Amino acid sequence: MGFRKPKPVPFRSAGEVDAMAAAGEVVGRALVAVREAAKAGVSTLELDEVAETVIREAGAVPSFLGYHGFTGSICSSVNDVVVHGIPSKDVVLAEHDLVSIDCGAILDGWHGDSAWTFGVGDLSAADQDLNDATRLAMEAGIAAMVDGGRLTDISHAIETATRAAEKTYGRTFGIVDGYGGHGIGREMHLDPFLPNEGKAGRGPQLVIGSTLAIEPMLTLGTVETTVLDDGWTVITNDGTRASHWEHTVVVTSDGPQILTVRP
Repeated sequence: MGFRKPKPVPFRSAGEVDAMAAAGEVVGRALVAVREAAKAGVSTLELDEVAETVIREAGAVPSFLGYHGFTGSICSSVNDVVVHGIPSKDVVLAEHDLVSIDCGAILDGWHGDSAWTFGVGDLSAADQDLNDATRLAMEAGIAAMVDGGRLTDISHAIETATRAAEKTYGRTFGIVDGYGGHGIGREMHLDPFLPNEGKAGRGPQLVIGSTLAIEPMLTLGTVETTVLDDGWTVITNDGTRASHWEHTVVVTSDGPQILTVRP
C-alpha cells in the first residue's frame, strides 16, 4: 500500500495573493498609525479610532469590528493581557506599558491580519527581552514557510527559536497554551490551526500560494491563561507580561513573503 500525499495548506492564485497583499498593506499602515499615536495618557479606545479611520479611508472594512460581537477595530492588549483586549476609554496607557495591537482589514473580500507589540516609552530589560524573543520566534516561523514543507515545521521553528532566545537572554519564556496561528483568505480564521510548538514534519503540506497568519504569543512566566468575564480578554494566570507578534504570510517560489508589510 502506498503512502497518501498530505493535503496542502489552502493556497491562492497570484491574483488572489496580490489582493491579500493590498488588504495587508492597509493593516500595516493602520498599525504604524496606532503605534505613532500610542503615548502615555492615550486610551486604547482612541487607538481604536485611529486604526478604524486608516482602514476606512483606504476603502477597507475592519475585520474585527462586529466579529462574534467584538466591539473594536483592533484588539488592544496591555501588559498581562495576552490577546483580545477590548478597546476602552478606561484603559489609559502609561509609561513603560507593553502594548500589543492586533489588527485586521477586509479589502475586496480578502483579509489581512497582523499584530505588533511595542513599548510606551522605555521598556524594562525583561519586557524588552520578551518582546525581542517573540519577534524572533515569529521570524523563525516565517522562515520555515517554504514550498514542500509541512505545517508543523513552522510550529517547531517557533518553539526552537523561543528556546534559543531563552539561552540568549538568560530568561524563561512561556509559549501560551491553546493559542496559535491560522489559515486566512476570504475569511479571517480558516483551517488549519497552527500551533506555536511541536514536532516538525506533520500536518498539511505547504505549497506555492499557501497563506497563513503566523502569530507566536510568549510570556515572562506561565503558559496558562484565563478569559475574563467579558468573554474576550485573555490574561496570564500569574500576572506576568505577554507579547504577541503576527504577520500574514504566503509561500512563493522565492520563499516566504509577508503580506502585511508595515510602511
